[in-house]
Amino acid sequence: MTTARAPRRIVVVGASAAGLTAAETLRREGYDGALTLVGEERHLPYDRPPLSKQVLAGEWTAARTRLRRPEEVTALGLDLRLGTAATALSQSARTVTLTDGEDLAWDAVLIATGVRPRRLPWCGLPGTHVLRHLDDALALRERLAPGRRLVIVGAGFLGSEVASSARALGAHVTLVEPAPVPLAHVVGRLVGAHVARLHREHGVDLRTGTSVAAVETSAGRLTGVRLSDGTHVPADDVLVAIGSEPATDWLTGSGLPLDNGVVCDVHNSAAPGVYAAGDVARWHNPLFGTSMRLEHRTNAAEQAMAAARNLLHPGEARPFAPVPYFWTDQYGVRVQAYGHLRDHEETRVVAGDPAEGRFLVAYRRGRTVVGALSFGLPPKTLRPWRAAVAARADWAASTRT
Repeated sequence: MTTARAPRRIVVVGASAAGLTAAETLRREGYDGALTLVGEERHLPYDRPPLSKQVLAGEWTAARTRLRRPEEVTALGLDLRLGTAATALSQSARTVTLTDGEDLAWDAVLIATGVRPRRLPWCGLPGTHVLRHLDDALALRERLAPGRRLVIVGAGFLGSEVASSARALGAHVTLVEPAPVPLAHVVGRLVGAHVARLHREHGVDLRTGTSVAAVETSAGRLTGVRLSDGTHVPADDVLVAIGSEPATDWLTGSGLPLDNGVVCDVHNSAAPGVYAAGDVARWHNPLFGTSMRLEHRTNAAEQAMAAARNLLHPGEARPFAPVPYFWTDQYGVRVQAYGHLRDHEETRVVAGDPAEGRFLVAYRRGRTVVGALSFGLPPKTLRPWRAAVAARADWAASTRT
């Protein structure tokens, strides 16, 4: 019987939370070979959730977002390539090509390139913004001040968090959302309606059921937007927060399976020697019996650890079957959830009172509990529901009052 040769050259593409966690896990698991970490940004790996909250609100400096101190990164013994990006991957040659034309050889590669923000045709005009990178947050922060007028396109989690931060800074905020209820497609109409109420209670001009048809400028300066319902909204700045797309364009022609992300098996493997983790990875989660791609901070770290271990020990590979977890903070209210909420068939309030703005909702698909969300309640109220989701608990028994 032959055994697979242990890799001696590993390339991690994406200096993100997932990429750094993968590199740390490889070293922690005893890998002492060549380890290259490639990142298109010039910054050391940093945490993204604070960008729309603490960084935008001016509470955190850029340095505080770093995931590790510079000396901790140095201690990993990485061939660190920051400020450069991968442009191609060859399975046959086993190389990753960089923007400067260099070909990095690999025995194994882990893809953690995350996502890119979706843009509208007029993105790039003066006064228009997206928010994905640290530099995006710092640029928008410079524009926000009392009396400034910000239009946000998209009332998802990112748009809602930016609205909260901008209002705290005294900016006038108009939030434009095509759907009748924000976030209803993810968390249901009840929770979405309470998110909408939060916005309005804090002075946000929430416009639902409409979209931005065009931006308006005068003398090269942004003056406002025209909505699809014909109304005009004055603006000094416009943030486009209409979701993201997996950063897989550089993998075109690689032969890897690409479909709303890098398609992986239950072990996070996309091809022999090729693994993916974080926002860019779409894998089969056996706990829910479905393929999923998650843009959650917790998943990025958990999946990176699992993928790195499976990369090093393919003969002992374990399926990655997590209970997803996400959270968002808006106007001082913590919303957090466990499970796979999309495509749920029913919701039920199982704790608290929506009339008081503090409640817990359970989610059903088929006959099982597939998720639970807490709106403004202490974390301990939600924790038992993680076990219910993991055990695929019976809906009727779990929600009986």
